[in-house]
Amino acid sequence: MFYAHSTECSDARDWQGLADHLQAVADLAAKRAARFGWENAGRAAGLLHDLGKYSPAFQRRLSGSGERVDHSTAGALEAKTRFPDGLGHLLAYAIAGHHAGLANGRDAGTRTPLSDRLVADLPTLSRRWREELVLPDSLHPDGAFHQRRDRAFFQMAFLTRMLFSCLVDADFIETETFYTVVAGDAPPERGNPTSLSTLRDALNTYLHELAAKARKSPVNERRADILHHVRAAAPEPPGHFSLTVPTGGGKTLASLAFALDHAIAHGMDRVIYVIPFTSIVEQNAAVFRDALGAFGEDAVLEHHSAFDDDSRRGRQDRHSRDKLKRASENWDMPIVVTTAVQFFESLFAAKTSKARKLHNIANSVVVLDEAQTMPLALLRPSVAALDELALNYRASIVLCTATQPALEETDNPAHSFAGGLRDVRELAPDPHSLAQQFERVTVRHIGTLDDDGLTEELLDCEQVLCIVNNRRHARALHESIADSPGAYHLTTAMCAVHRRQILAEIREVLASGAPCRVVSTSLIEAGVDIDFPRVLRAEAGLDSIAQAAGRCNREGRYKRDISEVRIFATSNEDWAPPPELKQFAQATREVLRAHGEAPLAPAAITAYFRLLYWQKGPQELDKHDLLGQIETAQLDGLPFDMLEQKYRLIENTQRSVIIPYDDRARRAIADLSHAERVGGIARTLQPYTVQVPIKGFHALEQAGVIAAIEPDRFGDQFVLLIDEHPGELNLNSYDPNMGLNWSDPTYRSAESNIW
Repeated sequence: MFYAHSTECSDARDWQGLADHLQAVADLAAKRAARFGWENAGRAAGLLHDLGKYSPAFQRRLSGSGERVDHSTAGALEAKTRFPDGLGHLLAYAIAGHHAGLANGRDAGTRTPLSDRLVADLPTLSRRWREELVLPDSLHPDGAFHQRRDRAFFQMAFLTRMLFSCLVDADFIETETFYTVVAGDAPPERGNPTSLSTLRDALNTYLHELAAKARKSPVNERRADILHHVRAAAPEPPGHFSLTVPTGGGKTLASLAFALDHAIAHGMDRVIYVIPFTSIVEQNAAVFRDALGAFGEDAVLEHHSAFDDDSRRGRQDRHSRDKLKRASENWDMPIVVTTAVQFFESLFAAKTSKARKLHNIANSVVVLDEAQTMPLALLRPSVAALDELALNYRASIVLCTATQPALEETDNPAHSFAGGLRDVRELAPDPHSLAQQFERVTVRHIGTLDDDGLTEELLDCEQVLCIVNNRRHARALHESIADSPGAYHLTTAMCAVHRRQILAEIREVLASGAPCRVVSTSLIEAGVDIDFPRVLRAEAGLDSIAQAAGRCNREGRYKRDISEVRIFATSNEDWAPPPELKQFAQATREVLRAHGEAPLAPAAITAYFRLLYWQKGPQELDKHDLLGQIETAQLDGLPFDMLEQKYRLIENTQRSVIIPYDDRARRAIADLSHAERVGGIARTLQPYTVQVPIKGFHALEQAGVIAAIEPDRFGDQFVLLIDEHPGELNLNSYDPNMGLNWSDPTYRSAESNIW
C-alpha cells in the first residue's frame, strides 16, 4: 500500500492512503476549477500533484529514512507528456510548484526553473499509480475560452495561476482535514453558510429604515434615485461596469446593493471590495456590517495587513474568529473587503500562500473603489488582469469612483486605452447631470504663492483646510500659523491612532464654529469625512483636486459661491513636487484651461486621464514591461517568479517604526516578550507604526532613538521608538503636533540607553 501522509503510529494503521488523498484533492480542485469552466484540468492537477509519492524512496521517507525526495516533479512531467497540446505544460508549472511556489519556465529565479526540474533524475515510480488513478481524457474547458491575440501568453499565465490556486487550496484543506480528524477533532468549519439572498434581505431592511429616518431634501432624493437606478441594472449580463457618482451621492451602499443583486441574478458566489487605503477598508467594512444587521459580523471578511483580531474579541467568540482567520487564507466568505495591494499582488503571485485565494475571485462581483488610484507604473498589467477576470473567469468588474479613469478600449484610437476594458456600462443615471446636481464648490486657480502668501490665505479664513504635497512643506506651514487659534497639523509622520484623535478633535471644533486651520498632506483626501467651507490645494492631479473638493462644503451647509477650492502653485523650490507630480499638475492646468467652467465634471476628468495616459505612453504604464516579457517568453518560459518580484504596488523603500503612543500600544509591546504567536499582536501594533524612509531610518538608528525588540527572536520585524523615560512618549523625537522627526533626530543621553 502506498501512503500520502504518516502519523506517529509506526504500524501505519491510521496513515492516509495515497490514492485516497489524490482522489480527494482532485475532487476539491475540480470543484473549484469548474466555477470558471476548467473542471477536468483541476481534476488532473489534483490526481497528479503528489505522483512522486508512488516511489519506494518516498515511502521509506514516511517510515523515517530521512532521505530527500522530490515528489512533485514526477506529476509535472506526466502532465506535460500526457497532455502535449500545451495545456499539460501549464499544469506542469502548477504541480511542480504546489509546495515551493510557481517558478520561471527557463530563467533562474528564487526557485529552480521548471525546465531544469523536468530533465532532472527522478525516483522510479511504481506502476500501481496507473491502476489506481484515472486521468481525464482531455484538459479542454467546458465552454468557450475567449482569446486576445495581443496577450495570448498573458492569458496562459493567468490560467496557470488560477489552476495553481485551485490545487494548493484543495491540497491544504484536504491535508488539514486528515490530520484534524486523526487528532480526534471535527474538521474545521470554513466559509459562511449565509446566502447572498439573506444578506440582500438584511440590506433591504436597513435601506428601508434609513430612508424612513432621512429628512426630505434634494440631496437625499437624488441619493434615492441613484440607488434605484443602479439596482435596476443588476440583471445586465456580467462584464465591465462603471459607477460614477459624486462625493456624497451614496455610492458605497449603492454599489453594495448592485453587487448583491447582480451576484444573485447570475449565480455568483461572493462580492469582493477592493479599496486603496487600509483606513477606508476598515471604514467600509464597518458600514457593511451595520448594513447587514445580525449577519454582518460573520459574513464580512476584512482582510488587510492592519486587521486586528484582538479588537473584535468582545464581539466574537473564539470559534468565529478562527473561522474568519481561515477565511482570510482563501477568501471563502460572502463579502470580502480588502486592499488593492492584497488583491492585485495576489493576481500576479507565485507563492502558495498568496495564490490560494485566486480561484475565489472567479464567479464574483469585484468592486474597485476609487479605481483611479491604481498605480500608473503598473496600470497596463493591472487592467489586463481585470479584463481577463471578466473575459474568462465569470467575474463582473465595477469601477466605482467620482473621478472615473479612462480605461476603456474603443475603436477610436484617440479615445482608447490600448489593451483596456471593452464595453464598459455605466450604472449611474447620467453622470454629467449628477455632477451638476451635487456641485457644491467653486474651483479656481489662484496662481503662485510664496510661503508668506500661503500663510496669509490660511489666516484670512477662520475655518480652512490646506493640503500640500510633502511632509516638510506641511511642517513648515504649520509652524508659521502655530500661534493662531485652531491650528492643526496632519501628516503620515504621525501614527494612525494619533491622526484619528486629531481628526476627532477637528470635527468637534468645526461643529462648534470655532477657528480651525488645518495643514495636511494628501492623506486627508482618502475617505476622511470632514467638512470645511474653504480648501487650499497645492497643484496636483485633477483626481486629487476632486478628492480635496470632497472635503469642502461636503454637507452642503454653505453657498456654492463662498465654498471655494483654491488651487495654487508654490514659488519655494524647497517644496517643489517630484517630477511625476509636476506632470500631473501640468495635465491639470491644460484641462482647467479647456474645462474651466466645470473642472470636476466627468468630461473634464476623462480629458485629464486621457491626456495623462498619452503623456506617459505605454512604456511608463508598464514600467517593467511585464506584458512584453510574458509574450516574448512563450509557453515554456513563463516568468512566474519574475512577475511576483516585479509586480509591487508599493515599493519597499520604507521601514516601520512602532510608536508607544498609549497604554494599549505599550501592553502589546510587553506581550511580545512571552507570546508564542505574534500575528494578533502585530496587527494590534499596526495603527501605531510610522513608515520612515530608509535614510531617515538609519538616522534614527544612529541617534539611538530606535531599537529592535528582542532581535534574537524577531530579527528587525519590530522596531520601537525608545521612551526617554519609562512609560512616557519620547517627545524629543515624537512631537505631539508634528509626529516623528527623522530629518534631525535628537541623540539620546548615555544614561537613557538602558532599557
